[in-house]
Parts: sequence; C-alpha cells; structure tokens
Amino acid sequence: MNTEVLAGNILKLVGGENNVASLVHCATRLRFKIIDNSKVNQPELEALDGVITVVRGSGQLQVVIGNRVPDVFRAIGAISGLLDDSKSKKAAPEQQNSASVLGRLIDLVSGIFTPLLGAMAAAGVLKGALAIVLAAGWMTSKETTYIILHAASDSLFYFLPMLLAITSARKFETNVFVAVSIAGALIYPSIQQLFTAGNPVTFFGLPVMMMKYTGTVIPIIFSVWLMSILERFLNRHIHESVRNILTPFFLLTLMVPLTLMTIGPVGVSASEAVASLFVSIYGINPIIASALMAASWQILVIFGVHWGFVTVFINDISVMGHSYLKAASSPSVFAQSGALLAVMLRTKDKKLKALAGSSFIASLFGITEPGVYGVTLKLKKPFVCAVIAAGFGGAIAGYAKSSAISMGMPGLLTLPIFYGEGFIGFVIGCVVAFAASLVLTLLVGFDDPALKSTAQTAPSAPATGEKRTVSTETSAAATAATAATAATAATAATAAMAAMAATAAQVVNEQIAAPISGTVIPLTAVDDKVFSSGIVGQGFAIVPDEGRVYSPVDGHIASTFASGHAIGINSTGGAEILIHVGINTVQLEGQHFQMQVKEGDEVKKGQLLLTFDLDEIKKAGYDTVTPVIVTNSEAWREMQISDKPHSRSGEPVMALSL
Repeated sequence: MNTEVLAGNILKLVGGENNVASLVHCATRLRFKIIDNSKVNQPELEALDGVITVVRGSGQLQVVIGNRVPDVFRAIGAISGLLDDSKSKKAAPEQQNSASVLGRLIDLVSGIFTPLLGAMAAAGVLKGALAIVLAAGWMTSKETTYIILHAASDSLFYFLPMLLAITSARKFETNVFVAVSIAGALIYPSIQQLFTAGNPVTFFGLPVMMMKYTGTVIPIIFSVWLMSILERFLNRHIHESVRNILTPFFLLTLMVPLTLMTIGPVGVSASEAVASLFVSIYGINPIIASALMAASWQILVIFGVHWGFVTVFINDISVMGHSYLKAASSPSVFAQSGALLAVMLRTKDKKLKALAGSSFIASLFGITEPGVYGVTLKLKKPFVCAVIAAGFGGAIAGYAKSSAISMGMPGLLTLPIFYGEGFIGFVIGCVVAFAASLVLTLLVGFDDPALKSTAQTAPSAPATGEKRTVSTETSAAATAATAATAATAATAATAAMAAMAATAAQVVNEQIAAPISGTVIPLTAVDDKVFSSGIVGQGFAIVPDEGRVYSPVDGHIASTFASGHAIGINSTGGAEILIHVGINTVQLEGQHFQMQVKEGDEVKKGQLLLTFDLDEIKKAGYDTVTPVIVTNSEAWREMQISDKPHSRSGEPVMALSL
C-alpha cells in the first residue's frame, strides 16, 4: 500500500490528530499516546493492509508496521502537526491519573531514548568495526583516517548529554535550546578542565563537587525535568512582554550551578551505583543471569517493558564502556529467527509461509516484531521453543562474559558492537540459540492453519431448493465421509483418493446476499479510503432503505462491536464477511444501534442480525452507506458482483469462486 494512504488511514482510525497526545516510533512500531481510547477503531486498524497487528500496553497504542515504520512515521508528520514540538498535546487528566506508574515510566523512557537508538546503533557498528581494524593491524590509532572515523563513532557518546537534552526537553515540554545550553555547560572544556585539575571549586563560596559529564545519562534528564517545572513557574509570574528573555535568563543562571552542585553529582553517583549493582548481580553467576535475560527478553518486548532495561544498557555503556546485559539479551533475537525458519520450512499454508519467510529475513537484521506478532506468538509453540533456545544461547554468552560496546538491534549488521572479550562466545551463543530454536520447532511442531482447514468437517445438508455453499476443503471432507460410508469394505486410502478426485473436479461457489434492502453501489464509490481502496478486502456497498441488517449467508458470528455499528460473519463456505453500517458511525458509541446476536452464534441466511435508526443516524450527520466486505478476498479465485442497481435483503449480490 502507498505509505501516505496508510499513514492517513492509521491517523484516522486512532481518532484523528486531536486524539493523539504524542507519537514516537521504534524499529517496527508506531507508539501512540492516546487521549481518548474510545475513539480508536482497533478492529479496522488491525485490518489495514500494512499493519501487522495492534498492541495495547504500557499506556501506549502500539501499531506494528515492520520495516516501513520510519516512512509511515514521516508520512504522518507530513499530514499532521504531531511531530511539531509547538503543537504537542497532553492526555486528559483522568487518563493521566489512570495510567500506572510503570506505564508512565516506560512511556517516559521510550520517548527520551527512542529517537537516539538508530544513530547510536550506527555509531556502535562503526566503533566496533574500528576495533576490529585495530586488532587486525590494518590501521593504527595515530593515523589521521582512524582519528576522523573514531571522532565520527565517538561523538554521539561524548556529547550524549546534549542529545538527551533535546529528547528530554521534548518529552517534558520545555525549552529545547535552553536545555541544550545547560547540557553544553556541563561538558564545556573549561568545566572539564576544573574536573581534571582536581582543585577545589566554589560557587559564591559554596563548594562544587566536579564530575565528568561526557557520556552521562541521568544528570541531564533530571536537570531538564526540574527545568521544565521551573519554567512553568516562571512563565506564570513573568509578564509576557519580557517572558521570552527573562525566563531563559533565569533558567540558565539557576540551573547550570544547581546541576553542577547537586543534580550532577547525585546523578553520576546514581549511575555508578546502578552499574555496580548489576555488575555485582552478574558477578554472582553470569551464566544463570544471562540465560534468564535471554529467555525473558522477547516476553518483555511484547509487553513493552523492555525499555526499563534499555536505560540500564545505556547507563552501563556510558559508565563502564560496555554492557553485559545487552549482550545477554541478544541471543533471543536469533532464537526467533530459527523458529521463523522452521515455520517457513514446515507449514503448508502459502500465506503463512510467505509471512514467515519475510519475517525471517527481517529478524536476521534485528527486527523481530513482525515475526513474533505475526507468526511465532500466534502459533504459540514456536514462540515457546524460541524462548527455551534463547536461554541456552544466553547462558553461553554469559559464560564467555560477552558484552556490547554500544546500543543497536542485535543482528548480522550489528555484530561489531559486540566485538571484544567474549566475542567468539557471543557468536557461538547466537548460533546455538538459532539452531536449537530451529530444531525444537521442527520437532515439537505447531498447529498449521493449512492442516486445520483441511480437517474441517462438512456442514449439514441444505434444505431442498437451497443453494449449497461450502468450501473446497469442506466438500472434500464430506465426499470422503460419504465414500467411506457407502463402501465400508474399502480401505481408508481408497476413500482419501475419492475425496481428492472430488476436490479436483468440483468448483465451489459462495453466494452472498444483500444484508439490507437498498441501492447497490461499487465499493470504490464509498467516501472512505479504508473501504474504497480495497485494503480491507473486496466487496460492495448498499445505501440502505431500512434499518435492519440480515445475515447474507449461513455461518457463525465471528465478531461484534460494543458500538453495534459493525458485525463480522464467517460463512460455512469459508467467506469472512464484514458488514459496516455507515461511515465513522463508531463515534456514535452504540447510540441508535441494537445488536440482535452475539459473538459465536450460529446464524442462517436471512436471520436478523442488528437494527439501527436510519433517520436518527442521518440527522446526526453520518453517511449511512453500508460496505459489505469479504476480508479474505485473496482466498477466492473469482469474485462477481451483480449489476442490479437495487436489491432487497436476501437477494444474491455477490458470487465467489474458488
């Protein structure tokens, strides 16, 4: 799908720009902080072509896109003001209060660190590559080429407080340039010389404990947070005519000394304490610690709580120059790769094979979310196998005391960031995690969708005069059962051959009737890009004459919605049908709709499904056109729609052929 169209549809289905308090993205996910969750149309959001899945967790609405997420993120920024700092919005007070402390903390950490991870990974790869070059003797540290490249790889870490000042200021909604100026003062050459000299330093007679602030994390984040509070206080008490000058003046004059005297030393000490704590825990038993870290990492990622560890990783690297835990978490990525390869090799389902294959390639470069959400987690057993295998790989990395010298998604391209002591052990751990996951998944197996569909039994025989609507697999099963009953002396192999012969010879049609009486129009005429573009599926639409929706097929209710505006049906013939009454009518929040069935109910063609007040919906200003979508359109070889301009409910409108 076109990136701009996808961005527009996502923004619309999350409730529009005014319903988004903030938006960031990670490697594969758009992370929305929503103001009013009731305005989010999650079912249609998940149904978008280009959206792998939608996850709610840690106070965020996470829309999993995959590798194209940066493009979609930029496209949303181009059609909205969400990426404009001057247009940031705040969540409703009641939502802020309801969010858990953990959720707010994770949202804070992800908002501060996410924008830096790409550049940090690139710098880490370059830093690791230079270490390999030096170790191989291909270059010396005194060569000007090395000095230039080393500056490129190290500048991000040296000036990290200034970069964190930018992201922190955006997160705390305070003056970015003042925040950067404070960070710049901390690493200013003359200030660093005071630290190096070791002589007593005072500020108006008060002692100042000098620290080294290059590469630090905690001091500047706390400083910018405190600055944001002070800025709001000053803006309330300084007249607007001089506010733009006096507020930054007081912030710089107060915050730089205050940071150097209190926040800085406390922050640096806290950073060193956290690093020492995890080194101590790791030192007790690095094998067990690393195994647990690797086994739990993908579980933490699923719930979005891995951000707490990302802070620890970055802090370890800034304080010690490397992180053991970062290396320990990495075999989990290669374990998922092994599980995805096993699914790709074993499944008979063409769609799943294609998804597993593309996800496998992405996972080799550190992007596991498409594979986890789209394949292994859905199938359950491959995910469990990958978790177990990751534990073994992590144990090996822990035994070798492997570590990372920078942040970055573990993958083939980022292997240089793990170069150093224990690098060979790290590589072995990742290979073991991959191979063990591959073998375990192949041995344990999983519920293959293709095998499940062929195992379905046939529905009961239709009444006289009623058109039979069954899928190829269902028809084959029925034929096999009849053959086995008629010839009890025949072998099971004979019955199976009869079933296959019947399947090859039979063309199965699915007839979809009009669920509502009204004027039939093509789907492309619907004033909604989600439906008219066909990204949800092919079908038709009806401009209704009445407020009653009847089942267009025999089947069962697959999904209902609290708003009552839409219903999903799976027919006995294999069609997955969505009936959506009106455009944007989910915003009515159930008003004027009355559902007559519930999820899981068996229904017959012509059975009343829901009623709605047609006139009241029109008075409320909503378009009542009703799309009827076959959401699994790709499963049908041919789809024909009647050219009859008006149909009564129950009359055939669409024919599907396998």
